[in-house]
Amino acid sequence: MSERVALVTGSTQGIGAAIARRLAREGYRVALHGRRPLAEASALLAELPGSSYHAADLEKVERAGTLVREILDRHGRLDVLVNNAGVVARFPHADLKAATPEVWRRMMDVNLIAPWMLIAEAESALRASARTGRPGCIVNIGTHAGVRPKGSSIPYAVSKAALHHTTRLLALTLGPDIRVNCVAPGLVDTAMSTGWDEAYALWNTKAPMRRPAKPEDIADLVAAFCANDYVTGEILIADGGLNLT
Repeated sequence: MSERVALVTGSTQGIGAAIARRLAREGYRVALHGRRPLAEASALLAELPGSSYHAADLEKVERAGTLVREILDRHGRLDVLVNNAGVVARFPHADLKAATPEVWRRMMDVNLIAPWMLIAEAESALRASARTGRPGCIVNIGTHAGVRPKGSSIPYAVSKAALHHTTRLLALTLGPDIRVNCVAPGLVDTAMSTGWDEAYALWNTKAPMRRPAKPEDIADLVAAFCANDYVTGEILIADGGLNLT
């Protein structure tokens, strides 16, 4: 495991940082990613032996290829790709005019096209990983709103629903060399959720677990997908049981 490398996009804080820490505990060398210069990741970088940091703005989807090549130049291989980086647009579903073409393009670029570009660029490295004895692994981070008609906005939910279906299509296309799965969280207690009082009230009162997820809850599920060499094409809802209500 000490030679295996995992790229976790959007890993300077929140869910991504928790995933990076969890995979490092499993023995991976983690390639961290963020939008800004090294300073914002320096503390996390110091925590994770053998890790590296790579800055890229994935709103510019063509940067995906450069990001993967930088990691291969640094580490020489790539075994796991976690597509965690994403953006949210928050406005009522009934406010149709708020869903401007610019909002739609941003949601689709970052939440769907950038992961696609990263996967396409990483495919050969992940297939090479399979030749060392274990399938390459891709884990996409979706949302429960991609499964149910919920979520912070319609463009956000639709972009993630498309990522879910892409997960299934790629699992069929890339197996057996590469497994592709998706974790679909509900509300997660991170800085991105700050101020969303109605969502916290919903999870605290209606979800069977009576709380939102912690980033570590999602990281544990990502690690489980990475550890299991058989499961592929799955969308795992992690919303504390809210989908049951």
